[in-house]
Amino acid sequence: MQVFLNPVHALHQGRHEMFRGRLVPCVEVPDRVTHVQAELQRRGIGRFQAPADVDMARLARVHEAGYLQFLQTAWSDWLALDPANAAFDLLPSVWPAPGMRRDRRPAELSARVGLHAFDAGSPITAGTWAAACAGAGCAMSAARAVAAGASTAFALTRPPGHHAGADFYGGYCFLNNAALAAQTLRDAGLPRVAIVDVDYHHGNGTQSLFYERADVLTVSLHGDPRTEYPFYLGHADERGAGAGEGFNLNLPLPRGTGFEAWRPALQQGLQAVADFAPGALVVALGLDSFEGDPISGFRLRSDDYFDVGADLRALGLPTVFVFEGGYAVAELGLNAANVLEGFLR
Repeated sequence: MQVFLNPVHALHQGRHEMFRGRLVPCVEVPDRVTHVQAELQRRGIGRFQAPADVDMARLARVHEAGYLQFLQTAWSDWLALDPANAAFDLLPSVWPAPGMRRDRRPAELSARVGLHAFDAGSPITAGTWAAACAGAGCAMSAARAVAAGASTAFALTRPPGHHAGADFYGGYCFLNNAALAAQTLRDAGLPRVAIVDVDYHHGNGTQSLFYERADVLTVSLHGDPRTEYPFYLGHADERGAGAGEGFNLNLPLPRGTGFEAWRPALQQGLQAVADFAPGALVVALGLDSFEGDPISGFRLRSDDYFDVGADLRALGLPTVFVFEGGYAVAELGLNAANVLEGFLR
């Protein structure tokens, strides 16, 4: 298995995020990748490689050009307001409500931030753009490897990606790595690709990107959006629209769900993938379904992840794994390695 490791992921290191009215230390930290890398190397899982340089034209296959330009210049614009801003992360403070105009791009930076951010928990830092671009390179490199004949590849990167849409960010995500991997596979000539997202939080960005398309099936297991972030998307009645009707499957589950109920939902999603008969699979590998995760509510145990990997392998598809959430940092390497070992057995 080829592992594409983001060499500059630690350049993105937020100081604080807004949570329930107060600034708290960021839970999405560089050690998330460090622990996974160390455990994979300890077990001898994967051949580590650097990703190819990001192709801006490929990024624009998924994300809007104006949004990419915003991300690319946001930090320099922040410093241009006041050099002392280097000591602070960039967080939004104002958003356009329904009925307000979004077609006119504001000149003021805080207004532009609010135009693209959907929460106040995803700080932009000096290294966010570089880290996100290298992460996109990991996802696209992994997809190219699979398109070229590899049976599986893993994009080990942060910040994560599945909450990012065509022109918005949030949930610690800026560029949608799983979507970029799927689009890369499509551009390589595969007529159909499936994405299975096992992160505790619904991949609202991924759903929105493919919601009206029939060539990419999106399947997501996640906490019930009536009580769980990101709240405003992820319900079971969201099935796709237009040409994409029937090609989006949400499997929301209540807080407290253990593996005995989670696994049948996974198998339901995998049956939908099998029926779709894609040429390849992208797995948005969030591991915040773990019972010890500090911001999530499922109860999977470390040994359960061997079975998750085995169930994914049973599809018999070329597979790209893309690292997403998981915030029980000390156990994250164990859980990620268990999925991959279960898949490779």
